[in-house]
Amino acid sequence: MPVAEYCCTVLDCPDPEALARFYAGVLGGEVKEGDGEEWYNLNAPGGHRISFQRVPDHRPPEWPRADRNSQQAHLDLLVTDIEAAQAEVLALGATPLDLDDDGGERDFRVYADPAGHPFCLCRA
Repeated sequence: MPVAEYCCTVLDCPDPEALARFYAGVLGGEVKEGDGEEWYNLNAPGGHRISFQRVPDHRPPEWPRADRNSQQAHLDLLVTDIEAAQAEVLALGATPLDLDDDGGERDFRVYADPAGHPFCLCRA
């Protein structure tokens, strides 16, 4: 018998409502206010939940770095058309961190969300 049941992933950020809406644009789902303006939840399709917590002095992780303030966690998001998905996340406010500049095909691409958290679009 497990000790616990998975509930959600929580991301610190300066503006939880805005970041929840960014991920709703990427993943779909419904944004719900959790605890005043300090906490928002995204109830994504498939029963998954991502929560967003206000941290006024939030410093985004730096990618790629192995020392202090490195990538502490990231989301892998499966997509069927990586080119179309890239255009959409960029339009929603993502920043490319590791685009393939040599024209080669890779199975993933790395971006930062509007609060600076890295996430990957991965070929399904």
